[in-house]
Parts: sequence; structure tokens; C-alpha cells
Amino acid sequence: MPGESSRPGYFTLAKGIEVTGEFEDRRSRFIAQLAHVSGEAEANAFIKKARSRHHDARHNVPAWVLEDGRERCSDDGEPSRTAGMPTLEVLHGAGLKDVCCVVTRYFGGTLLGPGGLVRAYTAATQEAVEAAHALGSVVEMTLVTSVVVQIPYSAYDRITCMVADAGGRVRDSVFAEDVQLTCTFHAGDEEAFVAAATDFANGDDICSVGEPRFAEF
Repeated sequence: MPGESSRPGYFTLAKGIEVTGEFEDRRSRFIAQLAHVSGEAEANAFIKKARSRHHDARHNVPAWVLEDGRERCSDDGEPSRTAGMPTLEVLHGAGLKDVCCVVTRYFGGTLLGPGGLVRAYTAATQEAVEAAHALGSVVEMTLVTSVVVQIPYSAYDRITCMVADAGGRVRDSVFAEDVQLTCTFHAGDEEAFVAAATDFANGDDICSVGEPRFAEF
């Protein structure tokens, strides 16, 4: 059945959304700012924005991870591996990709030590991730395939039922001389639809199948 097998995918933040989480320890404030990014350039732009916003802070610690496997983090002056890496590890643990997090620290006057810093940067980032979930801003990206099918008006109801039976969704309909439907399926599920549609059309090739890509379904 469509939807029952384990499918490749990942979680990210909805585009245009920024969430924050905050943690305080001995008067040091840690403010995690988390946003969706589509690439390294967007990550760098978000880091620049966060640093400008908190230009008076002692540290602005960045970490980002992309769907293509690239990732980066920096301790921004904190002791080695006490800030950037803990922040990145929270993003990994949450299964998030195509995201950037900048944790701003306002120093409270008391040294926290390596263990305290790891806990603080971890906690602030976790707060931001939890806030994103609470707001419904975390979306799942799955591997999908688009199929464009050209049909006569008389076949519209039957074909749309076939799409649903194969676990797909009609994303767009263009009504002209014929009907053009753009449908989306979990990658692999489109095969059953294409076979059924071809059989329905007495062997005519009425489907154009796209390449698999990651998208919301």
C-alpha cells in the first residue's frame, strides 16, 4: 500500500519562518535563532543578520546543515567544541536539514566552564527546536515524483480516482482543449498510476514522468 514503506526524507523549517529559544545560566543569556536556509549563501546571510541584530553580544555562534550533506559550525571565540558543535548536534538529533541556527550569548560575568557552556548552547538550541514544533513550523520533506497527464474531459473523474488510488495528489489542473493534470506521488508510487493510466488509454503514452526530488507532500 502507498505510504506504508520507509521513505527517504528529512525535516526542515517552513520557508520564511524564524523561531527563537532562550536559556539562562548565572546571568549569561543564550538566545538561539533558527531559520530555514536553502544553501550556504542563505546561511551566511542569516548569520550576518543575527550578528547585526546582536552586535553588542559577546558571542554569536553559528551552525548550519544542508540536505546535500554540507554543514559547518563555529565556536566564535568560545573554547573549542563547547558551542558550535553542541548546537550542530542538536540539529542532527532533531533530524533537521536546510536550517541555520545562531546562538547569541550575552555574558553574565561568571565563567561557566566547558561543561556549562555545552549544556547552555545545547539547551538554547533545543528550546528553539521545541518552539518550532509547537508553532507547527517543522515540515517533512520526502522524495516525490511529479507526473503530468494529458486527458480528454470525459476521462477526468476516472483519472483523478486513479491518482488517489495510487496514493498521489493532483497539484494543478489546466482545462483547455484537453485537461492537463499535474500530480505528485511518493517516489515509486507513480509507477502503479502510470501503468493504470496507460492501460486505461489503450496503450497510449499519456503520462510525462519527472525526476524524483525532495518536497513537501
